[in-house]
Amino acid sequence: MSKRTRIFLGILLIYTVGIAFVLYRVVSDIDPRYRESAEESLVETSQLLATLVEQDVRDGTLDTTRLDTLFKAVYARSFEAQIFNISKSRVELRTYVTDRNGVVVYDSTGQSLGKDFSQWRDVRLTLKGEYGARTTLDIASDSNSAVMYMAAPVRWVTTPNGVGNGEIIGSITVGKPVQTFGQFVAAARSRTLYVGLLSVFTVLVLAVTVSVWLVRPFGLIADYARFVRLQQGFHPGRLLRRGWDLLRAAYDEMRDALAGRNYVADYVQTLTHEVKSPLSAIRGAAELLQEPMEEAQRQRFLGNIQRETQRIQEMVDRMLELTTLETRRVLDAVQSVALLPLLDELAHASQSVAARRQVRIQVVANTDATVEADPFLLRRAVSNLLDNALDFSHEGGLVELGLHLEGRWVCITVRDQGSGIPAYAQDKVFEKFYSLERPHSRKKSTGLGLSFVKEIASLHRGVWNSTTGMKVRPAPGPSPRSGCLARAQPAAPSR
Repeated sequence: MSKRTRIFLGILLIYTVGIAFVLYRVVSDIDPRYRESAEESLVETSQLLATLVEQDVRDGTLDTTRLDTLFKAVYARSFEAQIFNISKSRVELRTYVTDRNGVVVYDSTGQSLGKDFSQWRDVRLTLKGEYGARTTLDIASDSNSAVMYMAAPVRWVTTPNGVGNGEIIGSITVGKPVQTFGQFVAAARSRTLYVGLLSVFTVLVLAVTVSVWLVRPFGLIADYARFVRLQQGFHPGRLLRRGWDLLRAAYDEMRDALAGRNYVADYVQTLTHEVKSPLSAIRGAAELLQEPMEEAQRQRFLGNIQRETQRIQEMVDRMLELTTLETRRVLDAVQSVALLPLLDELAHASQSVAARRQVRIQVVANTDATVEADPFLLRRAVSNLLDNALDFSHEGGLVELGLHLEGRWVCITVRDQGSGIPAYAQDKVFEKFYSLERPHSRKKSTGLGLSFVKEIASLHRGVWNSTTGMKVRPAPGPSPRSGCLARAQPAAPSR
């Protein structure tokens, strides 16, 4: 593992640990914050009820009749409240009132009436004029049965108009089960963890993406320096184009890394669809071969199996070549390639195939040109076009390999005298696995040839279509400063 990779992983580890610590603190702090909020509400409620009880004090005696009527009515109410994703249908607030000695004189639940609560913290401190609160378990062994209690003093107001505080003659305590807002705490924790983990994942993805942008430039600089060293002389235009190609390649690599999953899925789906037909033919022939038949029929079915097997093999080989080609974003090594000798060589190599079809191959060129290219890929591209033209040529036809200038491009055209590309197929011939029937065999090819040529064109900074062809830039120097690699249609083009 390189130092750069270790540093990057170390930074990601520090970030992950830091985020984990922050999430832990935030999640652990949710419950205390909710308790504080609930306590504040209970304090106000206790003060409100204390004021209500004080209005019924007569001669220093507590009267809880109105309070009892109030709570009976509240407990009997029917309602349905949807608080976000929490449903609430009953009042869980409870209260009790003690006299000046801490003895319970009223309990809304009816469970503690007459008991001595003088030692409970809420009652004891409140009767002394201090703030009294406590949290106690209803069931000693069940931590989920905790109840928060907040108390307020009940005073005997001595002035006629009710202004001023008198003697503390009792206390009123309001309680609320912790479990009633505990579900809100649990929901808040879940949301916080979800958002936190999602943020961590998003930042990690962004960090990896940014690291590609930060790390990749070192490789780009090395590639660019290697290219500059191989140049003979100073050519600003070529240097700028090469730099742009390298930057575009880095962007394409990042895009492919992010979209690679869908790309592979589409590739597999398309390949599976195309393999179904030959596999069905092979399976059908194999089933028929299990039946008694004449030797001539047996040989015919065996021939079908061999042809379909060869078709699958060609398809797999082409797919491997095309996949390898698509993963390359720039040409690793280019050199000056003279196009006229290349065309002559390919025409001579294809003479035997053309002779069997009684097709003539002719090279038509009024000039030579040199382009910067990968010789192997360039030869494969023109060879694919030439094979395609031979497949769609009629017997006695002519296939023409042309080399001419077109503005700032050098164009290689491959013309045949076949029936031409139908209008409905003009925009489909570049799609993977799309193919038209050969006129002499009524069979289709793998449908990957033109996709292969198109990828080679892109690697050579070119464009390709069935009319204007594939264009690439020439090498600078004494050779013509224009260039184009094309498969064109004269009067009757091939596929």
